[in-house]
Amino acid sequence: MTANKSEALGTFVIAPSELGSLISALREDGYEVIGPKLADGAIVHEPLESADDLPVGYDDEQEGGTYRVAKNGANTYFDYVVGPHSWKRYLFPPDQQLCQMRRQGKTFRLIETKQEIPRYAFFGVRSCDLHAMQVQDKVFDNGEFADPGYMERRKAAFVVVVNCLRPAATCFCASMDTGPRATGGYDLALTELASKGRHEFLVEVGSSRGEEIFAKVSGRPATEADQSAPETASAKAANAMKREMVPDVQALLKRNLEHRRWDDVAKRCLTCANCTLVCPTCFCTTVEDYTDLTGSTAERRRRWDSCFTMDFSYVHGGSVRRETYARYRQWMTHKLSSWFDQFDVSGCVGCGRCITWCPVGIDITEEARAIRDSEGSR
Repeated sequence: MTANKSEALGTFVIAPSELGSLISALREDGYEVIGPKLADGAIVHEPLESADDLPVGYDDEQEGGTYRVAKNGANTYFDYVVGPHSWKRYLFPPDQQLCQMRRQGKTFRLIETKQEIPRYAFFGVRSCDLHAMQVQDKVFDNGEFADPGYMERRKAAFVVVVNCLRPAATCFCASMDTGPRATGGYDLALTELASKGRHEFLVEVGSSRGEEIFAKVSGRPATEADQSAPETASAKAANAMKREMVPDVQALLKRNLEHRRWDDVAKRCLTCANCTLVCPTCFCTTVEDYTDLTGSTAERRRRWDSCFTMDFSYVHGGSVRRETYARYRQWMTHKLSSWFDQFDVSGCVGCGRCITWCPVGIDITEEARAIRDSEGSR
C-alpha cells in the first residue's frame, strides 16, 4: 500500500509515446496492468497489454441518468472522466470463495486453499477513486476485523494516477476535498499537458517503487513552469464543476431522519441498486453456501449485495426496511453521515457515478440541498 505523501520525489516530463514504455516496465516487473479501455460504449477498467489499448481521442458526456462516450477530434489520452467501473472490483472482488469443505464420515473437513494474490498496477486512477481506495482501507484494514485478502491485494497494488483536467457534469469532488488533483497516496501521477501545439505528460513520482519503475522511462526534469501547470489546470477543473455537496451534511442528515423529502425521493427511486454497484466505496455483501448434488462438498462464497435490496435487512420475521424511503435514507445517511461515526471519514468521494448511473437521475447533491433548503418547514 502506498503511503500518503504530499511532496513528489521527483517531477519529470515525458512524451506521449513513453506511456507505452511505462506500461511495458510495469508488465516486465510482474504487474498485471489494469487501465481504461473502450468497451460496450463506455470507458471501463480492463487488462492492458500496451498503450495501444488506451482510448485515445475520446471524452464523455454525463448527466443524471445519462452517459455517452464520443470521439472529440483530439489525440488526447485522458479527456474522459470516470465510467461505470471502479477499482474496488479488483481489490474487493464481487464474488469470492471464503472456504471449501468436504464430507469426511459424519463431519465435514475444511479444505485449505491458498489463493494467489495478484500484483495489479492500476493505470489511470482519478483522484476521487484514489480517495475511495483510502476510504476502503479504513473499512477493511481495521484491526480485529481486518480482511487479509483485501490488505494483501492493496499492499501489492501499484497506483498510477491521472489528474483530471475537466469535470463531468455530475462530478462534485472539489466540494468533498477529494480532487480533481491527487496530492498523495500514489506511486506515479500523470498530468496530460495538451494545448497550443504541445502534447506532453508531467510525471510526479510519489514512492520509491515509483522511482524504480520510472527509471525505465525516458524523460526530462520538469521546469518550474512545467510544475505549475497541474495546479493551474486542476483549479480550472474545480471551478468548472456544476455540482457541490452542501456544507456540514453529516449533521444535516442526522437531524432530518423524518424529513418529508425521503417520501418524495421514494416516488422516483426504483431500488435497482445501481448507485451502490457503481459506488467506489460501498461494501455491503451477502454470504451464500453451496453444496454439490451428492452433498459431499460445500463452499461458502461472499458476494456483493446492496442495502437497496429487500433481503439485505431481513431478520427473523421479515425485512426491517420494507419501504423505499427507508432504504434510500439508509444509503444516503450512511454514506454522508454515519460513515463518519464508523470510519472518521465520509463514504462519498464526489465521483458522481450514483447520479450518472441512476436510471431516473436522482441526484444525491440535490437531495441534500433540498433537505437543507426546506429544513425549517419540514
